[in-house]
Amino acid sequence: MAALGRMYSCPCSRSLAPLLRIGIPKMGPSQLHTTASCAAKDYYEVLVLGGGTGGISMSARMKRKVGAGNVAVVEPQENHYYQPLWTLVGAGAKQLAPSSHPTASVIPSGVKWIQSRVQKLDPDKNCVHLENNQKISYKYLIIALGLQLHFEKIKGLPEGFNSPKIGSNYSIHTVEKTWKALQDFKEGNAIFTFPNTPVKCAGAPQKIMYLSEAYFRKTGKRPKANIIFNTALGVIFGVQKYADALLEIIKARDITVNYKYNLVEVRADKQEAVFENLDKAGETKVYQYEMLHVTPPMGPPEVLLNSPVSDGAGWVDLNKETLQHKKYPNVFGIGDCTNLPTSKTAAAIAGQSGVLDKTISSIMKGRTPSKKYDGYTSCPLVTNYNRAILAEFDYNAQPLETFPIDQSKERLISFHMKADMMPYLYWYGLLKGYWGGPASIRKLLHLGLK
Repeated sequence: MAALGRMYSCPCSRSLAPLLRIGIPKMGPSQLHTTASCAAKDYYEVLVLGGGTGGISMSARMKRKVGAGNVAVVEPQENHYYQPLWTLVGAGAKQLAPSSHPTASVIPSGVKWIQSRVQKLDPDKNCVHLENNQKISYKYLIIALGLQLHFEKIKGLPEGFNSPKIGSNYSIHTVEKTWKALQDFKEGNAIFTFPNTPVKCAGAPQKIMYLSEAYFRKTGKRPKANIIFNTALGVIFGVQKYADALLEIIKARDITVNYKYNLVEVRADKQEAVFENLDKAGETKVYQYEMLHVTPPMGPPEVLLNSPVSDGAGWVDLNKETLQHKKYPNVFGIGDCTNLPTSKTAAAIAGQSGVLDKTISSIMKGRTPSKKYDGYTSCPLVTNYNRAILAEFDYNAQPLETFPIDQSKERLISFHMKADMMPYLYWYGLLKGYWGGPASIRKLLHLGLK
Protein backbone atom coordinates (compact mmCIF):
# COMPACT_ATOMS: atom_id res chain seq x y z
CA MET A 1 0.00 0.00 0.00
CA ALA A 2 2.88 2.36 0.72
CA ALA A 3 4.04 2.24 -2.89
CA LEU A 4 0.62 3.09 -4.25
CA GLY A 5 0.25 5.86 -1.67
CA ARG A 6 3.53 7.43 -2.75
CA MET A 7 2.53 7.19 -6.40
CA TYR A 8 -0.41 9.51 -5.77
CA SER A 9 1.04 11.80 -3.08
CA CYS A 10 0.47 15.52 -3.47
CA PRO A 11 3.51 17.79 -3.85
CA CYS A 12 1.22 20.81 -4.06
CA SER A 13 0.01 20.30 -0.48
CA ARG A 14 3.32 21.61 0.85
CA SER A 15 2.99 24.85 -1.09
CA LEU A 16 -0.62 25.28 0.00
CA ALA A 17 0.09 24.58 3.66
CA PRO A 18 0.92 28.22 4.51
CA LEU A 19 -2.53 29.24 3.34
CA LEU A 20 -4.11 26.79 5.75
CA ARG A 21 -2.02 28.09 8.64
CA ILE A 22 -3.61 31.52 8.51
CA GLY A 23 -5.44 32.05 11.75
CA ILE A 24 -4.49 28.63 13.10
CA PRO A 25 -2.08 28.86 16.03
CA LYS A 26 0.62 26.24 16.46
CA MET A 27 0.19 23.82 19.35
CA GLY A 28 3.29 22.63 21.15
CA PRO A 29 3.56 19.26 22.91
CA SER A 30 3.32 20.98 26.29
CA GLN A 31 -0.16 22.16 25.40
CA LEU A 32 -1.59 18.71 24.75
CA HIS A 33 -4.42 17.67 27.02
CA THR A 34 -3.72 15.03 29.63
CA THR A 35 -6.35 13.35 31.73
CA ALA A 36 -6.41 14.71 35.27
CA SER A 37 -5.79 12.19 38.03
CA CYS A 38 -8.43 13.67 40.30
CA ALA A 39 -12.09 12.78 39.99
CA ALA A 40 -14.26 14.81 37.61
CA LYS A 41 -16.35 17.57 39.08
CA ASP A 42 -20.08 16.95 39.24
CA TYR A 43 -20.94 20.24 37.48
CA TYR A 44 -19.69 22.05 34.36
CA GLU A 45 -20.97 25.17 32.71
CA VAL A 46 -20.69 23.43 29.33
CA LEU A 47 -20.85 19.65 29.06
CA VAL A 48 -20.06 18.09 25.69
CA LEU A 49 -21.16 14.52 24.98
CA GLY A 50 -18.90 12.89 22.43
CA GLY A 51 -15.26 13.32 21.46
CA GLY A 52 -15.69 13.02 17.72
CA THR A 53 -15.50 15.81 15.16
CA GLY A 54 -18.41 17.87 16.48
CA GLY A 55 -17.60 17.35 20.14
CA ILE A 56 -13.93 18.32 19.92
CA SER A 57 -14.62 21.30 17.66
CA MET A 58 -17.27 22.67 20.02
CA SER A 59 -15.22 22.02 23.16
CA ALA A 60 -12.43 24.15 21.66
CA ARG A 61 -14.89 26.93 20.92
CA MET A 62 -16.51 26.70 24.36
CA LYS A 63 -13.10 26.83 26.06
CA ARG A 64 -12.53 30.25 24.54
CA LYS A 65 -16.00 31.31 25.60
CA VAL A 66 -16.20 30.20 29.25
CA GLY A 67 -12.70 28.99 30.13
CA ALA A 68 -11.16 25.52 30.00
CA GLY A 69 -12.01 24.65 33.60
CA ASN A 70 -15.71 25.11 32.92
CA VAL A 71 -15.86 22.66 29.99
CA ALA A 72 -15.86 18.85 30.02
CA VAL A 73 -16.02 16.25 27.26
CA VAL A 74 -17.46 12.78 27.83
CA GLU A 75 -15.79 10.27 25.50
CA PRO A 76 -14.91 6.62 26.22
CA GLN A 77 -12.56 5.93 23.30
CA GLU A 78 -8.77 6.16 23.55
CA ASN A 79 -8.37 7.22 19.91
CA HIS A 80 -9.91 9.83 17.65
CA TYR A 81 -10.22 9.01 13.93
CA TYR A 82 -10.28 11.13 10.80
CA GLN A 83 -12.67 8.82 9.02
CA PRO A 84 -12.81 10.59 5.61
CA LEU A 85 -9.30 9.24 4.98
CA TRP A 86 -10.57 5.66 5.07
CA THR A 87 -11.92 5.89 1.52
CA LEU A 88 -8.33 6.25 0.32
CA VAL A 89 -7.00 3.69 2.80
CA GLY A 90 -9.43 1.10 1.44
CA ALA A 91 -8.14 1.78 -2.07
CA GLY A 92 -4.47 1.58 -1.09
CA ALA A 93 -3.80 5.28 -1.69
CA LYS A 94 -3.18 6.21 1.97
CA GLN A 95 -1.88 4.51 5.09
CA LEU A 96 -4.26 3.89 8.00
CA ALA A 97 -2.03 5.19 10.80
CA PRO A 98 -2.32 8.94 10.04
CA SER A 99 -6.10 8.73 10.43
CA SER A 100 -5.72 8.07 14.17
CA HIS A 101 -4.62 10.41 16.96
CA PRO A 102 -4.87 9.78 20.72
CA THR A 103 -8.02 11.32 22.14
CA ALA A 104 -5.90 13.03 24.80
CA SER A 105 -4.05 14.92 22.07
CA VAL A 106 -7.17 16.43 20.46
CA ILE A 107 -9.10 17.49 23.57
CA PRO A 108 -8.26 21.18 24.17
CA SER A 109 -5.69 21.77 26.89
CA GLY A 110 -7.29 22.33 30.28
CA VAL A 111 -10.66 20.92 29.23
CA LYS A 112 -11.64 17.93 31.35
CA TRP A 113 -11.81 14.59 29.56
CA ILE A 114 -14.28 12.30 31.30
CA GLN A 115 -13.45 8.88 29.89
CA SER A 116 -16.80 7.21 30.34
CA ARG A 117 -19.98 6.29 28.48
CA VAL A 118 -23.27 8.13 28.63
CA GLN A 119 -25.99 5.94 30.11
CA LYS A 120 -28.92 8.36 30.31
CA LEU A 121 -29.80 11.98 29.58
CA ASP A 122 -32.07 13.82 31.99
CA PRO A 123 -32.59 17.29 30.46
CA ASP A 124 -35.45 18.10 32.84
CA LYS A 125 -32.93 18.02 35.68
CA ASN A 126 -29.98 19.36 33.64
CA CYS A 127 -27.87 16.28 34.25
CA VAL A 128 -26.36 13.27 32.51
CA HIS A 129 -25.82 9.81 34.01
CA LEU A 130 -22.56 8.02 33.15
CA GLU A 131 -21.07 4.62 33.90
CA ASN A 132 -20.28 3.71 37.51
CA ASN A 133 -23.32 5.66 38.74
CA GLN A 134 -21.61 8.96 38.02
CA LYS A 135 -23.86 11.97 37.49
CA ILE A 136 -22.74 15.24 35.87
CA SER A 137 -24.83 18.41 35.94
CA TYR A 138 -24.53 21.25 33.46
CA LYS A 139 -25.75 24.69 32.53
CA TYR A 140 -25.44 24.06 28.80
CA LEU A 141 -25.32 20.69 27.05
CA ILE A 142 -23.93 19.94 23.60
CA ILE A 143 -24.81 16.50 22.21
CA ALA A 144 -22.30 15.21 19.65
CA LEU A 145 -22.59 11.44 20.03
CA GLY A 146 -22.31 10.50 16.36
CA LEU A 147 -24.11 7.46 15.00
CA GLN A 148 -23.83 3.71 15.37
CA LEU A 149 -22.86 1.10 12.79
CA HIS A 150 -25.08 -2.00 12.64
CA PHE A 151 -23.23 -4.71 10.75
CA GLU A 152 -25.15 -7.21 12.88
CA LYS A 153 -28.38 -6.29 11.10
CA ILE A 154 -27.02 -8.06 8.03
CA LYS A 155 -27.23 -11.82 8.50
CA GLY A 156 -23.75 -13.35 8.41
CA LEU A 157 -22.00 -10.21 9.64
CA PRO A 158 -19.80 -9.15 11.31
CA GLU A 159 -18.40 -12.69 11.51
CA GLY A 160 -18.23 -12.76 7.70
CA PHE A 161 -15.32 -10.33 7.81
CA ASN A 162 -13.17 -13.21 9.06
CA SER A 163 -13.35 -14.55 5.53
CA PRO A 164 -11.39 -12.96 2.67
CA LYS A 165 -12.92 -10.92 -0.13
CA ILE A 166 -15.12 -8.76 2.17
CA GLY A 167 -14.32 -5.30 3.45
CA SER A 168 -15.87 -2.05 4.62
CA ASN A 169 -14.37 1.42 4.67
CA TYR A 170 -16.72 2.39 7.50
CA SER A 171 -14.81 0.72 10.33
CA ILE A 172 -11.25 0.89 11.61
CA HIS A 173 -11.42 -2.92 11.92
CA THR A 174 -12.47 -3.61 8.33
CA VAL A 175 -11.08 -0.84 6.11
CA GLU A 176 -7.79 -2.63 5.43
CA LYS A 177 -9.80 -5.73 4.49
CA THR A 178 -11.18 -3.69 1.57
CA TRP A 179 -7.66 -3.10 0.24
CA LYS A 180 -6.80 -6.79 0.70
CA ALA A 181 -9.93 -7.87 -1.19
CA LEU A 182 -9.12 -5.38 -3.95
CA GLN A 183 -5.57 -6.69 -4.32
CA ASP A 184 -6.67 -10.33 -4.25
CA PHE A 185 -9.40 -9.86 -6.88
CA LYS A 186 -9.03 -12.26 -9.80
CA GLU A 187 -12.25 -12.56 -11.78
CA GLY A 188 -15.99 -12.10 -11.22
CA ASN A 189 -18.36 -9.66 -9.52
CA ALA A 190 -17.10 -6.73 -7.47
CA ILE A 191 -20.18 -5.62 -5.53
CA PHE A 192 -20.64 -2.37 -3.59
CA THR A 193 -23.66 -1.74 -1.37
CA PHE A 194 -25.70 1.14 0.09
CA PRO A 195 -28.14 0.35 2.96
CA ASN A 196 -31.76 1.27 3.57
CA THR A 197 -30.92 3.67 6.45
CA PRO A 198 -29.38 7.11 6.93
CA VAL A 199 -25.59 6.91 6.59
CA LYS A 200 -22.61 9.12 7.23
CA CYS A 201 -20.84 10.32 4.10
CA ALA A 202 -23.40 9.06 1.63
CA GLY A 203 -20.91 9.35 -1.22
CA ALA A 204 -18.38 6.95 0.31
CA PRO A 205 -20.09 3.72 -0.86
CA GLN A 206 -19.58 4.71 -4.48
CA LYS A 207 -16.20 6.42 -4.04
CA ILE A 208 -14.59 3.05 -3.31
CA MET A 209 -16.40 1.63 -6.34
CA TYR A 210 -14.83 4.19 -8.70
CA LEU A 211 -11.41 3.71 -7.10
CA SER A 212 -11.71 -0.07 -7.41
CA GLU A 213 -12.64 0.22 -11.07
CA ALA A 214 -9.60 2.45 -11.62
CA TYR A 215 -7.38 -0.04 -9.78
CA PHE A 216 -8.64 -2.90 -11.94
CA ARG A 217 -7.79 -0.87 -15.05
CA LYS A 218 -4.29 -0.04 -13.79
CA THR A 219 -3.58 -3.69 -12.94
CA GLY A 220 -5.05 -5.16 -16.12
CA LYS A 221 -7.94 -6.88 -14.32
CA ARG A 222 -10.77 -4.71 -15.64
CA PRO A 223 -11.84 -7.06 -18.50
CA LYS A 224 -12.47 -9.79 -15.92
CA ALA A 225 -14.32 -7.55 -13.44
CA ASN A 226 -18.08 -7.02 -13.41
CA ILE A 227 -18.64 -3.97 -11.21
CA ILE A 228 -22.06 -3.71 -9.53
CA PHE A 229 -23.49 -0.99 -7.29
CA ASN A 230 -26.56 -2.26 -5.42
CA THR A 231 -28.18 0.65 -3.61
CA ALA A 232 -31.32 0.86 -1.50
CA LEU A 233 -31.85 4.37 -2.85
CA GLY A 234 -33.79 5.28 -5.97
CA VAL A 235 -31.15 7.71 -7.27
CA ILE A 236 -27.37 7.68 -7.59
CA PHE A 237 -27.00 10.99 -5.70
CA GLY A 238 -29.45 13.39 -4.12
CA VAL A 239 -28.31 16.54 -5.96
CA GLN A 240 -29.23 16.49 -9.64
CA LYS A 241 -26.18 18.39 -10.90
CA TYR A 242 -23.76 15.88 -9.39
CA ALA A 243 -26.00 12.90 -10.12
CA ASP A 244 -25.88 13.74 -13.83
CA ALA A 245 -22.08 13.89 -13.74
CA LEU A 246 -21.83 10.57 -11.87
CA LEU A 247 -24.19 8.83 -14.26
CA GLU A 248 -21.96 9.85 -17.16
CA ILE A 249 -18.97 8.30 -15.39
CA ILE A 250 -20.95 5.13 -14.64
CA LYS A 251 -21.94 4.78 -18.26
CA ALA A 252 -18.43 5.46 -19.57
CA ARG A 253 -16.89 2.88 -17.21
CA ASP A 254 -19.52 0.20 -17.81
CA ILE A 255 -20.69 -0.03 -14.19
CA THR A 256 -24.02 -1.71 -13.37
CA VAL A 257 -26.33 0.10 -10.94
CA ASN A 258 -29.33 -1.62 -9.38
CA TYR A 259 -31.66 0.70 -7.48
CA LYS A 260 -33.81 -0.29 -4.50
CA TYR A 261 -31.63 -3.32 -3.72
CA ASN A 262 -30.76 -3.71 -0.03
CA LEU A 263 -28.18 -6.16 1.35
CA VAL A 264 -29.78 -8.49 3.93
CA GLU A 265 -27.40 -11.46 4.14
CA VAL A 266 -23.78 -12.41 3.45
CA ARG A 267 -22.87 -16.09 3.00
CA ALA A 268 -19.13 -15.74 3.27
CA ASP A 269 -18.43 -19.47 2.93
CA LYS A 270 -20.13 -19.48 -0.48
CA GLN A 271 -19.15 -15.93 -1.51
CA GLU A 272 -22.81 -15.03 -1.88
CA ALA A 273 -24.61 -11.78 -1.07
CA VAL A 274 -28.39 -11.72 -0.72
CA PHE A 275 -30.35 -8.57 -1.56
CA GLU A 276 -33.99 -7.71 -1.02
CA ASN A 277 -35.90 -5.85 -3.71
CA LEU A 278 -37.48 -2.91 -1.89
CA ASP A 279 -39.98 -2.42 -4.70
CA LYS A 280 -41.23 -6.01 -4.50
CA ALA A 281 -41.89 -7.20 -0.95
CA GLY A 282 -40.50 -10.67 -0.24
CA GLU A 283 -38.39 -10.86 -3.38
CA THR A 284 -34.66 -11.51 -2.95
CA LYS A 285 -31.78 -12.03 -5.33
CA VAL A 286 -28.51 -13.86 -4.68
CA TYR A 287 -25.26 -12.56 -6.18
CA GLN A 288 -21.97 -14.39 -6.34
CA TYR A 289 -19.06 -12.11 -5.51
CA GLU A 290 -15.30 -12.09 -5.87
CA MET A 291 -15.13 -8.85 -3.87
CA LEU A 292 -17.78 -7.31 -1.61
CA HIS A 293 -17.69 -3.85 -0.05
CA VAL A 294 -20.35 -3.48 2.64
CA THR A 295 -21.83 -0.18 3.79
CA PRO A 296 -23.60 -1.18 7.02
CA PRO A 297 -27.01 -0.03 8.21
CA MET A 298 -26.62 2.87 10.63
CA GLY A 299 -28.70 4.49 13.33
CA PRO A 300 -28.59 6.75 16.37
CA PRO A 301 -26.60 5.68 19.44
CA GLU A 302 -28.56 3.40 21.74
CA VAL A 303 -28.57 5.97 24.55
CA LEU A 304 -30.59 8.34 22.35
CA LEU A 305 -33.33 5.84 21.55
CA ASN A 306 -36.46 6.82 23.51
CA SER A 307 -34.56 9.71 25.08
CA PRO A 308 -36.34 12.99 25.97
CA VAL A 309 -33.92 14.84 23.67
CA SER A 310 -34.69 12.69 20.62
CA ASP A 311 -37.38 12.53 17.96
CA GLY A 312 -39.35 9.36 17.26
CA ALA A 313 -36.50 7.83 15.27
CA GLY A 314 -33.89 8.46 17.97
CA TRP A 315 -32.11 11.47 16.48
CA VAL A 316 -31.52 14.63 18.58
CA ASP A 317 -34.46 16.90 17.80
CA LEU A 318 -33.12 20.31 16.76
CA ASN A 319 -34.20 23.56 15.19
CA LYS A 320 -32.54 23.08 11.82
CA GLU A 321 -31.41 26.71 11.56
CA THR A 322 -30.04 27.41 15.05
CA LEU A 323 -29.12 23.85 16.20
CA GLN A 324 -30.87 24.56 19.50
CA HIS A 325 -33.07 21.82 20.89
CA LYS A 326 -36.75 22.25 20.09
CA LYS A 327 -37.85 21.69 23.70
CA TYR A 328 -34.85 22.35 25.95
CA PRO A 329 -33.31 25.81 25.32
CA ASN A 330 -30.01 24.99 27.05
CA VAL A 331 -29.47 21.81 24.99
CA PHE A 332 -27.81 21.82 21.57
CA GLY A 333 -26.69 19.24 19.05
CA ILE A 334 -24.22 18.87 16.22
CA GLY A 335 -23.25 16.27 13.66
CA ASP A 336 -24.37 12.76 12.84
CA CYS A 337 -26.58 12.22 15.91
CA THR A 338 -29.00 14.99 14.95
CA ASN A 339 -32.11 15.05 12.80
CA LEU A 340 -30.85 17.93 10.64
CA PRO A 341 -32.06 17.13 7.10
CA THR A 342 -28.65 17.28 5.44
CA SER A 343 -25.90 14.80 4.63
CA LYS A 344 -23.92 13.61 7.63
CA THR A 345 -20.35 14.67 6.84
CA ALA A 346 -17.36 16.34 8.51
CA ALA A 347 -17.92 19.30 6.19
CA ALA A 348 -21.47 19.64 7.49
CA ILE A 349 -20.12 19.65 11.05
CA ALA A 350 -17.72 22.44 10.10
CA GLY A 351 -20.60 24.58 8.87
CA GLN A 352 -22.71 23.68 11.88
CA SER A 353 -19.96 24.49 14.38
CA GLY A 354 -19.73 28.11 13.30
CA VAL A 355 -23.48 28.59 13.56
CA LEU A 356 -23.77 26.73 16.86
CA ASP A 357 -21.01 28.87 18.32
CA LYS A 358 -23.07 31.98 17.51
CA THR A 359 -26.28 30.38 18.78
CA ILE A 360 -24.79 29.50 22.16
CA SER A 361 -23.25 32.98 22.48
CA SER A 362 -26.68 34.51 21.92
CA ILE A 363 -28.34 32.21 24.46
CA MET A 364 -25.66 32.96 27.04
CA LYS A 365 -26.34 36.68 26.57
CA GLY A 366 -30.11 36.23 26.79
CA ARG A 367 -30.63 37.06 23.12
CA THR A 368 -32.54 35.30 20.37
CA PRO A 369 -30.18 33.44 18.00
CA SER A 370 -29.98 35.11 14.60
CA LYS A 371 -27.27 33.15 12.77
CA LYS A 372 -28.85 30.46 10.58
CA TYR A 373 -27.43 27.18 9.27
CA ASP A 374 -28.40 26.66 5.63
CA GLY A 375 -27.70 22.92 5.59
CA TYR A 376 -24.28 23.31 3.98
CA THR A 377 -22.51 20.02 3.45
CA SER A 378 -19.83 18.75 1.13
CA CYS A 379 -18.87 15.43 -0.39
CA PRO A 380 -15.64 15.19 -2.39
CA LEU A 381 -16.66 12.36 -4.72
CA VAL A 382 -13.38 10.62 -5.51
CA THR A 383 -13.71 9.09 -8.97
CA ASN A 384 -10.09 8.05 -9.60
CA TYR A 385 -6.69 8.05 -7.91
CA ASN A 386 -6.17 11.60 -9.15
CA ARG A 387 -9.65 12.99 -9.78
CA ALA A 388 -12.69 14.03 -7.74
CA ILE A 389 -15.95 15.91 -8.05
CA LEU A 390 -16.36 18.47 -5.27
CA ALA A 391 -20.06 18.35 -4.38
CA GLU A 392 -21.30 21.13 -2.08
CA PHE A 393 -24.99 21.73 -1.42
CA ASP A 394 -27.62 22.91 1.05
CA TYR A 395 -30.85 21.78 2.73
CA ASN A 396 -32.73 22.11 -0.56
CA ALA A 397 -30.27 19.84 -2.41
CA GLN A 398 -29.13 22.86 -4.40
CA PRO A 399 -25.43 23.35 -5.22
CA LEU A 400 -23.68 25.73 -2.81
CA GLU A 401 -20.26 25.77 -4.39
CA THR A 402 -17.25 27.61 -3.01
CA PHE A 403 -15.17 28.11 -6.13
CA PRO A 404 -16.03 29.98 -9.36
CA ILE A 405 -15.68 26.82 -11.47
CA ASP A 406 -18.01 23.97 -12.33
CA GLN A 407 -17.35 21.64 -9.40
CA SER A 408 -19.31 18.80 -11.02
CA LYS A 409 -16.33 18.22 -13.31
CA GLU A 410 -13.68 15.68 -12.35
CA ARG A 411 -10.59 17.67 -11.36
CA LEU A 412 -7.09 17.02 -10.06
CA ILE A 413 -7.31 19.95 -7.61
CA SER A 414 -10.50 18.52 -6.09
CA PHE A 415 -8.71 15.23 -5.49
CA HIS A 416 -5.76 16.91 -3.80
CA MET A 417 -8.09 18.95 -1.63
CA LYS A 418 -9.66 15.70 -0.45
CA ALA A 419 -6.45 13.71 -0.08
CA ASP A 420 -3.95 16.28 1.17
CA MET A 421 -5.44 19.62 2.19
CA MET A 422 -8.55 18.55 4.08
CA PRO A 423 -6.76 16.29 6.58
CA TYR A 424 -4.53 19.22 7.56
CA LEU A 425 -7.53 21.54 7.80
CA TYR A 426 -9.30 18.94 9.95
CA TRP A 427 -6.57 18.40 12.55
CA TYR A 428 -5.36 21.99 12.80
CA GLY A 429 -8.44 24.02 11.89
CA LEU A 430 -11.74 22.28 12.55
CA LEU A 431 -10.73 20.41 15.72
CA LYS A 432 -9.14 23.58 17.11
CA GLY A 433 -12.41 25.44 16.61
CA TYR A 434 -11.03 27.80 13.94
CA TRP A 435 -12.72 26.39 10.84
CA GLY A 436 -16.44 26.93 10.43
CA GLY A 437 -16.80 25.95 6.80
CA PRO A 438 -16.08 27.80 3.56
CA ALA A 439 -18.87 30.40 3.74
CA SER A 440 -16.45 33.29 4.27
CA ILE A 441 -14.20 32.08 1.43
CA ARG A 442 -17.23 31.81 -0.82
CA LYS A 443 -18.27 35.37 -0.07
CA LEU A 444 -14.79 36.76 -0.70
CA LEU A 445 -14.39 34.90 -3.99
CA HIS A 446 -17.81 35.89 -5.25
CA LEU A 447 -17.33 39.53 -4.24
CA GLY A 448 -14.01 39.57 -6.02
CA LEU A 449 -15.68 38.46 -9.24
CA LYS A 450 -18.24 41.29 -9.23
